[in-house]
Amino acid sequence: MTSLSVETLAADAVEPITSAGNAQLGIAVLAGIAVIVLLITKFKLHAFLALTIGSLALGAFAGAPLADTIKSFSTGLGNTVAGVGVLIALGAILGKLLADSGGADQIVDTILAKASKRSMPWAMVLIASVIGLPLFFEVGIVLLIPVVLMVAKRGNYSLMRIGIPALAGLSVMHGLIPPHPGPLVAIDAVGANLGVTLALGLVVAVPTVIIAGPLFSRYAARWVDIQAPEHMIPSRPSEDLEKRPGFGVTVATVLLPVVLMLVKALVDIVVDDPENAVQKVTDVIGSPLIALLAAVIVALFTLGRAAGFTKERLSSTVEKSLAPIAGVLLIVGAGGGFKQTLIDIGVGQMILDFSKDWSIPALLLAWLIAVAIRLATGSATVATISAAGLVAPLAAGMSTGETALLVLAIGAGSLFFSHVNDAGFWLVKEYFGMNVGQTIKTWSVMETIISVVGLVFVLLLSLLV
Repeated sequence: MTSLSVETLAADAVEPITSAGNAQLGIAVLAGIAVIVLLITKFKLHAFLALTIGSLALGAFAGAPLADTIKSFSTGLGNTVAGVGVLIALGAILGKLLADSGGADQIVDTILAKASKRSMPWAMVLIASVIGLPLFFEVGIVLLIPVVLMVAKRGNYSLMRIGIPALAGLSVMHGLIPPHPGPLVAIDAVGANLGVTLALGLVVAVPTVIIAGPLFSRYAARWVDIQAPEHMIPSRPSEDLEKRPGFGVTVATVLLPVVLMLVKALVDIVVDDPENAVQKVTDVIGSPLIALLAAVIVALFTLGRAAGFTKERLSSTVEKSLAPIAGVLLIVGAGGGFKQTLIDIGVGQMILDFSKDWSIPALLLAWLIAVAIRLATGSATVATISAAGLVAPLAAGMSTGETALLVLAIGAGSLFFSHVNDAGFWLVKEYFGMNVGQTIKTWSVMETIISVVGLVFVLLLSLLV
């Protein structure tokens, strides 16, 4: 397991834009995060504006010149959007095609038709994990919750017994598995290999989602025994379609980018020769941009045309998929700006200075930092982006596998204990018709289990990698 080595990392530290001491920097970080939290929670300001103002406040508290702070924020925002913006857009298009074509319904109906009452929680976690691969968490909730409510009502299940596995599947994919925005930005920030991170992420995700989903749902159903609220059960999103794409082709389309990225990772490990012709090909087709673009192009035919979409409707579907992600892009970009400001004022070196005598493993430190930011801001994506910027110096000298595990440790920490400052908390509360206490006993505890169990498996893998 990799621990901190300040001597090795000192040479790689970023030249800070301020000469403030560690105490002032520590206060500046806390003050900057406090500004963001207050603006989001008390004043209900949009996260993009809150992160922008918080970044400027961070620089001011640290004593950095305003011009340098603005430059740091702008650079971080631009680099982040340039790195993941296209990937977020392609993921949104794929998710919209999946929903509008009835492909998502086809996956759900096929699995539910074959699932017994005892295996239904396992079926739900499988559905959520597969559908959650190309979808943002919020989009996945909106798409899946109606299905969860209908299954619970139709089968007379406790809502928590069905809902918790579905939520766990979505949340684990969101926090640990690229091409979701948080993991992608963390991979970019620490210089990790995307394919290796994806492969190790799946190894961590499978046992984590089983423990936090089907297994924990037994206890959640006892603690909060409620039925699906009638007023929240809408009509199916694809009822107006004359036909839907088949189950097999839908699953194959959704999994195509994951398979292409995994093939690249496997070839990189087995062949390990940049001049090899096979590796050159897989490096291209397995890059996230090409893998997702290929999946979108395939989906236009296997999902869109299979559902009878005309060229005009396909164009309209793609156009409608991009509008809702404007906010996501801006928040992710502003998070990148906040991250860059943290780096440029010298917070990374401050953390190394503080922790050099702790003998604390780098993976555990990364997790703790992500936990702190998650609790403060409520956003898993902001926690991932900010923590990745803070711990980026730790990646110096790490192997490919170790940097991938660093990303996963950050991702696990970013999911810790969702509470009232998290939009996901309120989404779950309202859809399931729970009060705040019930939501904390189910949803918040589930998120904490995912975070802690994910860390445990990351640390176990670090003994092998």
